[in-house]
Amino acid sequence: MGKVYYVDANAVRQGDGSEKRPFKNINDAAKIAEAGDEVIVLPGIYREWVCPVNAGTEENRIVYRSKEPLGAVITGAEQVKTWKKHKNSTWTVSVDNSVFGAYNPYTTIVDGDWYFSDKTRHAGAVFMNDKMLYEADSLDDCIKGTVDEYSWDKKASKLKYFTEQKGKKTVIYANFGGADPNKENVEITVRRNCFMPAKNYVNYITVSGFNINKAATTWAPPAAYQDGMIGPHWSKGWIIEDCEIYGSRCCGISLGKYLDPENDMYFFRKFVKSPTQMERDAVCRGQYHGWVKERVGSHIVRRCHIHDCGQTGIVGRMGAVFSTIEDCHIHDVCTSAQLAGAETAGIKLHAAIDVTIRRNHIHHCIMGIWLDWEAQGARVTANLLHDNSRPSDVRPKPGVMFSTDVFVEVGHGPTLIDNNLLLSKVSVTIPSEGIACVNNLFFGSFSLINSGVDSIVNGQREPRYTPYHIRHRTEVAGFMTILHGDDRIYNNIFVQKYKEEDKKKTPADADYMGVGTKCFDIFPSEEEWKKPFTGITRPDMGALATAHFGYLPVWIDHNAYFNGSNVSRHDKNKFVDKKNKVTAELKESKGKYTLKTDLFSFLEGFDAPVISTETLGKAFEPEQRFENPDGTPIVFDRDFLGNHRGPVSIPGPFADEASAKEILYGTR
Repeated sequence: MGKVYYVDANAVRQGDGSEKRPFKNINDAAKIAEAGDEVIVLPGIYREWVCPVNAGTEENRIVYRSKEPLGAVITGAEQVKTWKKHKNSTWTVSVDNSVFGAYNPYTTIVDGDWYFSDKTRHAGAVFMNDKMLYEADSLDDCIKGTVDEYSWDKKASKLKYFTEQKGKKTVIYANFGGADPNKENVEITVRRNCFMPAKNYVNYITVSGFNINKAATTWAPPAAYQDGMIGPHWSKGWIIEDCEIYGSRCCGISLGKYLDPENDMYFFRKFVKSPTQMERDAVCRGQYHGWVKERVGSHIVRRCHIHDCGQTGIVGRMGAVFSTIEDCHIHDVCTSAQLAGAETAGIKLHAAIDVTIRRNHIHHCIMGIWLDWEAQGARVTANLLHDNSRPSDVRPKPGVMFSTDVFVEVGHGPTLIDNNLLLSKVSVTIPSEGIACVNNLFFGSFSLINSGVDSIVNGQREPRYTPYHIRHRTEVAGFMTILHGDDRIYNNIFVQKYKEEDKKKTPADADYMGVGTKCFDIFPSEEEWKKPFTGITRPDMGALATAHFGYLPVWIDHNAYFNGSNVSRHDKNKFVDKKNKVTAELKESKGKYTLKTDLFSFLEGFDAPVISTETLGKAFEPEQRFENPDGTPIVFDRDFLGNHRGPVSIPGPFADEASAKEILYGTR
């Protein structure tokens, strides 16, 4: 049995960590807590960077627990009550740079690999009543307080701040829209992190029940050190649970990459190698730097409320392998359009090897879930995703990514997307191969089909080779470009919910909105694909080259189509309703979400068989089955709510019509 340390920000004076004489700062406990110890934190505001020093073990974790759920607040911000009126609704304050120590967020520019904005943005930010203001391009822009045409929240975009350096001071101007900042809760971010080790391999830490907010995090591209307000920093076995995490300039939780000085934003700093090449280097160098199952990953993020972050809710390059993200509520990520570039989503993971993302509610994000490179063994299951679409009255900002519920980019699979409600304008974007979509409800389309992978440079095709791995391991098994196809589309329901905004768009476009499976008609069936390889007695490399670099087959069956959804030639046992106009709406009341639809009454007894690992076969390149991380087979006999499907079920994410009428989210 380990020791128990107590922390109370409201203690009369600094103590020794005992219950009667608690520490005033969590970091005092973090310096000495060892395997098996527990740190109990009483309610209060802790304006500090908690930097754990020692690791726990799998048998004896180090646990940091808020005594009251969300009662202990760890923040990277400082409150400011000395604002002076400048002009109109704009106020100003000067902050001595000694406050920031070695890291001044207001001289640190958000920039790096895959950052596409032409606007200068800094890591520091101003908050009023827990809402981040918008950084202005100039003092005049700040004073005017005009609407940002690219923001998803027009009203919020009028409140702005601008900073400049004068001598050894940071001068901050902020337009509070008529409010008196000295009477409101106004804070400025000062620290880069809230709860994160400074070194690698601080393993087996549990962080439970904290409110973690407002940090001056930096842009977190994949071939770079990735920080967040909270994260394990290239360790193993963390649990982050029952926390509220919000207000990060860039990323909320980082499960991501360590610092590799020789490959840290190499493209951005040196220019001479492409960023894609540096991605390949990062994968291979990572193996040298400890990227193996025994040392990194296997984290759990559960029951967390993650919101209002500028880049991602959860980010992770390689460090998230073998992890589980479950029962989280993630929303309002990268919707201010203050930051622009790739690496933006509610959840953005590279190398999501054997990662399970389940039972999450993700909405109003630039993208819901983005699995980039090596989503081998990843499973996205029983999630509710909606409104991950740029509003129609908002102009697309140059450099800002397109929107979708699930984006699987340049992976070789196997990647499972099953039993989800995918209710945005674009549901699944797959410039990839080895994808299985089983028992989902689609209100949106597939996009970037046979697209979004290779580039034409110097008049020639430049393939984007990406790795695949030894099954259920991180070790690289090979590299290959994306041939496209190798997809399985079984037992889904497709509803053309949204009117196509541009009839000229095709499935090759990211913002194509035609719902259904016809986009897969360009790919061969299994029988068509096998023909070049049939009857060969002695293989001829030259003769088979066309087949080796041709499309892979697809398997499509037992899907249901409504409201004019398009139908693939491959779907032989389908249900197509051409008579009825179904209604389908996601309704919210007091935080509880239900699906209101009559589509199930029109299925007319259409049955779909229960799908299993055996049905889906193996993803082509890694030759790996669609199976559990431990290698055991999956039978898809549970629905979105966990209800059992009988031997014969209906398509879509519900076992029966009665299940579809249950509360989908908000009961926890």
